[in-house]
Formats: sequence, C-alpha cells, structure tokens
Amino acid sequence: MIRKRKELVICPLGGMGEIGKNMTVIGYGGKYIVIDCGLKFPEEDMLGIDFVIPDVSFLMENRENILAFIITHGHEDHIGALPFVLPKLNVPVYCTQLTAGLIENKLTEACPHFKPCFNIVEQCDHARIGDFEVEFIELCHSIPDSCALAITTPLGIIFHSGDFKFDTTPTDGVSPDFSALARIGDKGVLLAMVDSTNVERPGFTPSEKCTRETFDKLFRKYKDRRILVATFASNLNRIASIIAISQRFNRKILILGRSMVANVELACRLGYMKIPAGMLITAEEAKNIAPNRLTVITTGSQGEPFSGLVIMSRNSHKQVTLGNKDVVIISATPIPGNEKLVSDTINRLFELGVEVVYSSHGGGQDIIHVSGHASREELKLLFSLVRPRFFVPCHGEYRHLVHHAALAHEMGLGPRHVFILQNGDVLRMETNTKAVIGKPVQTGAILVDGVALGEFEKSIVRERRDLGEKGIVTISVVLNSHHSLIAEPQVETRGTVINSENRHYRNEFIHAVKDAVVQLERVPGADVEGLPTEIRKRIRRIYSKTTRDFPTIVPLVTVLKR
Repeated sequence: MIRKRKELVICPLGGMGEIGKNMTVIGYGGKYIVIDCGLKFPEEDMLGIDFVIPDVSFLMENRENILAFIITHGHEDHIGALPFVLPKLNVPVYCTQLTAGLIENKLTEACPHFKPCFNIVEQCDHARIGDFEVEFIELCHSIPDSCALAITTPLGIIFHSGDFKFDTTPTDGVSPDFSALARIGDKGVLLAMVDSTNVERPGFTPSEKCTRETFDKLFRKYKDRRILVATFASNLNRIASIIAISQRFNRKILILGRSMVANVELACRLGYMKIPAGMLITAEEAKNIAPNRLTVITTGSQGEPFSGLVIMSRNSHKQVTLGNKDVVIISATPIPGNEKLVSDTINRLFELGVEVVYSSHGGGQDIIHVSGHASREELKLLFSLVRPRFFVPCHGEYRHLVHHAALAHEMGLGPRHVFILQNGDVLRMETNTKAVIGKPVQTGAILVDGVALGEFEKSIVRERRDLGEKGIVTISVVLNSHHSLIAEPQVETRGTVINSENRHYRNEFIHAVKDAVVQLERVPGADVEGLPTEIRKRIRRIYSKTTRDFPTIVPLVTVLKR
C-alpha cells in the first residue's frame, strides 16, 4: 500500500524491462491517475496464450482513489488491457478522438454492455484531474493522434513521452510540437519518463515519407503483378500511403483482416483517412479484377497464426490464392519473439512461388518499413528541450533502460537523478529535490487465453509446457464402498515414450494400479483420497526405468456408494 501523505509517487505496473504491457501510475496525496493500459504478445513458451496484460491488483485495492486513465495513443501495447481493467474501475478515460474510437471497438467486442466515460481531447488541450493538470503535446509515431504528456503536479511537471519520434516530413502533415516541448522545458521539468525502444540505434529514425517513396518504386517495378502488402493494422499512416499510391497506379483496394477492416472504417468515419468512392472493393468483386489492377492490404506482418497473410501462406484462405504472379511486401519488422513466426511465413510464401519483399531482402537502400520510435540523436534532442531534474527511462527491455540511463548521464544528470525502475517499483518524492525508491507494490503478468484470465506466477504455463514436452497418462479407477475394484483400471497415454498401446507396459500399469488399491484395502479406515498419490508414485517407478522425464499423471478415482 502506498502511503496517502502529501508525496508524489510514480509506479510502473508494466512496460519496464519488456516490450509492451505499458502502464504507469502517478499519484499524489493518495489519489492516482494511470497512463496507458496495454498488453504484450506472448513469449514462445507461453503455449496457447493469446496475450499478456499487467497485474492490476494495486489498482483494484485502490479503486476508490483512481481518478482517470490517460491514454497516449491507440496501439495495442497501450490500450489492449483496457477491456479487462476499465469495466472493473469505471473511471473516465482521457484521450484523442481516434484513440477513443479504437478503445471503443475493443470494448464493444469484449464487453458490449459496458459504456465507457470518454473525455475527448485534442493535442495542445489541458485537462484538470484532481491535483493534476495534464497537457497533451503533439508528437509523431506510427499512428495518428499520438501524444506526449506534461503533467503538472503540486511538486512540479512530470513529462511522459509516450511512444514517439521526431518526423519532420510526416505523411499526414502533423509535425512534432517542438515549441511546446521547449516551453515546458523553460517552465522546469521535475521528472521525465521517455521511450527507450530505439536507444541502441544511432542517428535519427527515418521519416515515414521514405516508405512512401519505396512503395512508389515497388509499384512501378511490379506493375504487371498483383501486390499484397502486410503491415500493422494500427499503422494507419502506412495504410493511407499504400492507398494513395494504389490510386495513382489505377489499382482497386481489397482490405483483409478483421482488425485492419475495423481500423480503416473507423479512420474514414472520423476523417483521419479519405478513400475515393468505388476504390475499396469486396473479396467477391476482386475475383473479377485483373491482377495488375489490384492491391491487397492485409494483416499478418508478425506471423500471427490466424492472420490473413499466414492463412494465405498455408494456401487455405477462402478468398485469396497466391501463386507466381503475386508479390508480397511485408512492411514491418518482427516484434521480439515473433522472428520465427515471420520467417516461417516468408518460407511458405516462397514455396508457393510468390516473390516476397521484406526488410532484410535485396540489400538495397529502399526502406519498406520505418520505426515509430526515436533513435539516439532524437532522444538527445528531446532531453535538451525538456531538461529534466530527474529521469526514468521506460518502454523497453532492460538493456534499453540501462543504455538510456547512460545517455541521461552523458547529458549531464548525476547518478542520484536517474532511476532504472522495474515493474512494481515506487519512486517517491516528498520534495522536488530528492527522489527515492520505496517498497514495491504487487505486480506481474496476467495471461489471457481467449477471454479467460490466469496468473503467470501460477502453474498454467508450466503445466502446458510439461504436457507439450512430456505427455500425459490418465488412469481411471472405479471402486465400491469397500474400496475394492469394480472393473479393470483404464489407462491411456498421450505423447509419452512408454505407450499404453504396448501390451507389456499396459499390463505393468494395470498391475501397479491394482497393487495401490490392494494396499488401500489392507489399511482399516484408510482414506481413499490418498490413492491418487500412491498411483502416481507407482506409475513414475515404471517410467523411471527408461526416462528421467516423467509425464503428467492424472488418476481419476470414482467411488460408487452402493
């Protein structure tokens, strides 16, 4: 529990030492605002898990003191956990119009009866929330309406960059607000929390304009082919560029992927994207369009198993069949952990005879994807503009945080003014001259499988890993009221080195189970609840003769009271 006295606290619940799951709590006097509420994609060993969200036990314990969510932009790693968290707290959400639309789409799908309370802001707007005044500052990212935050507190200004880069030639014409950054720097920034994702990359992140120029070249090069482009469904600026180039080359557009279709419809409805009438066509209409007059924009740039491109690569898509007259452009780089999925997808596409253009292909200077995150020189520029007294790197794996902390030292901050926090750490400030890390709050990761939640710290992943690696043995035993067998024990194995179909081993299993039951019968008043443990022990002995890896053993004991 964080104390309620008049002190400023900063507590990340996600996004520290990891890519995704971004969430930070800022509090004063026992009242809190929450910045972002995101998810991250599962790691390779999280078998069957769809995504991961932060453990928000601290928010639940303090639900009466949570004032609002402040959302920096509409990417999944910043809004994806809201359907699981917001209905439980039911507090206002402050965000821009596009971000609100994306959140509403997610809430409608996950919890259609919940009606969120949105406070729609525009960039440069100010919002008063309890003791906090939040200014939304226009910055560039790979989705429109991305904001940095200048949060005025009783002790000073906290600057939170969100995800950003300094794109001086943005395709949507929305440039970063350097004057606002310089203005809050002149006011004096107490603490800055800044995106660390690209701190290892030297120089400046290329402009989104570079990809538009590359697409123009590719559309000229492949003017006689059907072109399919896979990118992030939320990268609306990239999608708008592809649509504009397709229009110039007299191509119709087919959009595939539920999230891609929903995001484009939303962007068009809200005025963030304009598509000429008649240019968007259905999959049925696309069958009558010449290949060189069609562009397909689809999901699947990360190799997601049920995405459009992956289904096409398996030659099992209902509307699109790929062949040697197609070219696929993968306009994204793999998120850490997705490299194998993307590689497998590319290999399958080549097997179908498709020409594939991807980030490491060709060795030329053409850029088919640019990051939405600031590189090292941009981070230095931001630092020189806001000039914080204290600094906390955020949004990155642990090495990114360490490198970003080192950059802050290069820019003149001493060791006592730079803090590398981990999820759950609480940075406390009773005055604007000293900050200390106090006792952490509970945090962690909650695994989401469909709509079911399970805790990472518990056994769900370990159990799935054991099942996948070692298999399972199920034993069904039916006893009468005297604890004697009524029927022969039934044994089934799946995925184990010793198979129940083998008569020798099946007999061994059955004899081991019968011996366990006989031992139970011999003990007057013995508790049948101890039988499963005895069965497991005896089955493990059989496996120990040939292996050191024991399968999951599940005894099912039924006692008939008659």
